[in-house]
Amino acid sequence: MSEKRNYGALVVGGVLICMGVLALFERLFEGTRFWGMVWPFIIIGFGALFFVGMFLLGKSFAWMAIPGSIIAANGLMLFLQNLTGRWETWSYSWTVILMSIGAGIYIMGAWQGDASRRRAGVKLFEVGAVMFVIFGAFFEIIFSLGAPQGMREYVFPVALLLLGTYLIVKRSGLFPRTKDGSDQPVVIENSENPEIK
Repeated sequence: MSEKRNYGALVVGGVLICMGVLALFERLFEGTRFWGMVWPFIIIGFGALFFVGMFLLGKSFAWMAIPGSIIAANGLMLFLQNLTGRWETWSYSWTVILMSIGAGIYIMGAWQGDASRRRAGVKLFEVGAVMFVIFGAFFEIIFSLGAPQGMREYVFPVALLLLGTYLIVKRSGLFPRTKDGSDQPVVIENSENPEIK
């Protein structure tokens, strides 16, 4: 257990050293707006610490993948919004939180070897992605939040077409599901003659 504590102290110490170096860099090179650009990476780093803890502490701490995914995904969104100056995209970017929870549940299931959790994570990720496309198209096309012209005219309409096609194909019954819910083809055996399928 003391070895795990040592790992934790090393990680926290490394983070503090990095923050000190960044603060010093800002002072030495004034006017660079360095902190103004890299602060979201601190949030991403905190999210990554949850994954470090999960790997160091073992399978019983797989739950740490969920808050780690949420924090890291929010940090990434903040970085993109900080880079582009398009803070108004939070009107639909909140759906990324749903996707990150799904990703966290999937990672948790993968770390524990739990197939049902992995499937639940994929389903929640899909729900978040569908909502992202629908709300993104609604706010960008209808309200013109300020996305570049090509994005409003082509990206979101094409995304809506692809999403609609995906949902129709997936729910059409063309690809039957097995009893465990996976998308593998169903093999039906003849009970009288097992050789006939």
